Amino acid sequence: MKKKFISFEETNRFSKLITTYLNQSKELRPFYDAYPSIENFKDQIALKKEQYSFSNRQVLTSALKKQYSSIPHTDQVSKNINLLEKEHTFTITTGHQLSLMSGPLYFLYKIISVINLCKSLKKEYPKFNFVPLYWMASEDHDFEEISSFRYHDKNIRWPGEAAGAVGEMSLENLMSALDVFEQHLDESSNSMILKEWIRDSYRSSKTLSEATLRLVNILFGTYGLVVLEPQVPELKALFKPILKEELTSGPSFKAVNLQVEKLKQNMGSEYSPQVNPREINLFFLTPKGRYRIEKIDNRYHLNGTEQSFSAQEILKLLDKQPEKFSPNVILRPVYQECILPNLCYIGGGGELAYWFQLNSTFAHFNIPFPMLLLRNSALLYSEKLGKKISKLNLKPQDLFLDRNTLLNEKVKQMSSINLDLSPLKEQLKKQFDSLHDLVSQTDASFGGAVAAQQAKQFKGIDHLEKRLLKAQKRVFKDEVDRLLILHETLFPNDSLQERSLNFSSFFVDLGMHFLPFLIENLDPLNPDFLLLEY
Repeated sequence: MKKKFISFEETNRFSKLITTYLNQSKELRPFYDAYPSIENFKDQIALKKEQYSFSNRQVLTSALKKQYSSIPHTDQVSKNINLLEKEHTFTITTGHQLSLMSGPLYFLYKIISVINLCKSLKKEYPKFNFVPLYWMASEDHDFEEISSFRYHDKNIRWPGEAAGAVGEMSLENLMSALDVFEQHLDESSNSMILKEWIRDSYRSSKTLSEATLRLVNILFGTYGLVVLEPQVPELKALFKPILKEELTSGPSFKAVNLQVEKLKQNMGSEYSPQVNPREINLFFLTPKGRYRIEKIDNRYHLNGTEQSFSAQEILKLLDKQPEKFSPNVILRPVYQECILPNLCYIGGGGELAYWFQLNSTFAHFNIPFPMLLLRNSALLYSEKLGKKISKLNLKPQDLFLDRNTLLNEKVKQMSSINLDLSPLKEQLKKQFDSLHDLVSQTDASFGGAVAAQQAKQFKGIDHLEKRLLKAQKRVFKDEVDRLLILHETLFPNDSLQERSLNFSSFFVDLGMHFLPFLIENLDPLNPDFLLLEY
């Protein structure tokens, strides 16, 4: 096993917003409360302990016990649920959509970051307990985004579409897609384990929420990970005061818009908000769909339907059936922090980007804003691939170049011919500078002719440079082909491996050693990108 690190900034694969945060630069400082260093958790613990009520703990643990009552789970999970009843127990949370077979690899990295941070915090603060928690985004309605996963070079897709919240989806028409996936698996013991997991999760469940809970519990139950289904009447009841205020006065719209303006001022013209608030940041759930709530002429309309409510009617519905009201991306984090004794949220770059828009909203509702930690990122490759990387003299920075740039750079390195025609451009520029000196001695038409000829000549050199590079690629065809295959293996479709491949692509090789291997090597408090050879 070999480990290498590269900063997120050096990869050139992450936004300026995220690298600014990792550098703890002053531009972003007003948009979060505390950076997630191990020392800063002391104050976060005190803040959450003071503001999170015992009655909320009772409702939370009751809901979790009810949720797990029909699901086989480990003693570690039971222990952690019981610990949540105690005022000195806190959660570290990540959330994710209910992606088929857990979706891309980074889902595992998010959960492992949560598990490992809990371990580090327990060592530093032994008087407190820290429970790793995965929040299922069961109320989401973006079926397209969760309906497929990639196993090696095969894309396994679930046919169909969702009407309402994806968590309630029936799995009836999923079985054919799972059959296709299992046909791609071999007869090895590791493949048999994957098939057993599918049988004990998707093939044994009625809904997508249940299947996801079962699968994640199979993967991480021994580490005490608690999975939460938030679409529960008892938990939504805790959120009713905020839901009511959002319906009647829409405070989040004003707060987020003001914060976005400040972000634009601090981050410059390149900044673009990750999400845009609506006047009411809530949906209404029905068996037929998840409909945005809009207020028009003092009535509350379900966008895309003929249905509407008076203020009195919708508040009565809220009081009796709070589970029908679903927060969108703006208010979902507020709901999470309302019902959990949470200290820190761990997410990807896109998630942190919208959290930075929200701390003024949290302040309005008087809910502590959690610490925000960028999840671990990793590039996994076998020892065999590691040798190929070494043989091609590729540095970590080289691997993260986009494919075309990487090919061009390596061909230039291998070639005995200088493929850079910049010196020729310099000579040409000097000659045209002399011609420009003559322009002042004649009429303007001559100046235009010189400028046009200069542009034509420079364009011609650029064209020759591209042709020369293309010719050398043919000379080094074998090396170029090997490099293409290597890069496609490491960066499928020229994107980060963790955003493409499913964990099953590695599990068939590493089996039950895979998760312990990742848990041993991922460190949530290390702010660098990990390259990990197995």
